[in-house]
Amino acid sequence: MGPAGDAARPGRFFGVYLLYCLNPRHRGRVYVGFTVNPARRVQQHNGGRKKGGAWRTSGRGPWEMVLIVHGFPSAVAALRFEWAWQHPHASRRLAHVGPRLRSEAAFAFHLRVLAHMLRAPPWARLPLTVRWLRADFRRELCPPPPPHMPLAFGPPPPRASASRRRADPLADPESEPDQDAEACCALCARSFQDEEGPLCCPHSGCHLRAHVICLAEEFLQEEPGQLLPLEGQCPGA
Repeated sequence: MGPAGDAARPGRFFGVYLLYCLNPRHRGRVYVGFTVNPARRVQQHNGGRKKGGAWRTSGRGPWEMVLIVHGFPSAVAALRFEWAWQHPHASRRLAHVGPRLRSEAAFAFHLRVLAHMLRAPPWARLPLTVRWLRADFRRELCPPPPPHMPLAFGPPPPRASASRRRADPLADPESEPDQDAEACCALCARSFQDEEGPLCCPHSGCHLRAHVICLAEEFLQEEPGQLLPLEGQCPGA
């Protein structure tokens, strides 16, 4: 269970996005998340937790998705990128990035972190695209992305067909509110009612669903000095 179990396929979309809050009471707040369906994910955030949104964005909308990075080879790769972007101070690959300054807006800080992430291994070698969904929010990244990472504008390309998503349990990791509102992690028994959707075992017949962090801790039991696992044996197998 790991990157090999979620190999990239034609038409697959894995993106890590940046939300910007337009609510005058919370204007300027940002949120980083993972998605396989940007349009639906924005609706979930603006609909609140009952519609599948994250607790950190619930009740603070409207939110606008202004930027998305896509082209990841797997959901796992995108989720690792999301975690590092959310927690740059905890990522050893981003130790050279200074903390947020007092005078630095959250939006500017997250763009600064993103710029350094795109130049840091292992992300610097991925075929990523930096896509601005709102041209009026565009800022120059410093340092600029590597030459092989294009800048794009407008909505992302169409998603894979619905039949392909139904055939693959990892094709759409985001929880549907009516299906997963009461679902629980197989490892910690806590619900998935937060911004982190469950990971599902790709093997047919295995119905394991777990938090990303819970699976990481399970896989790293024999490597306590590591932060992120590269692979692991499914605990539900």
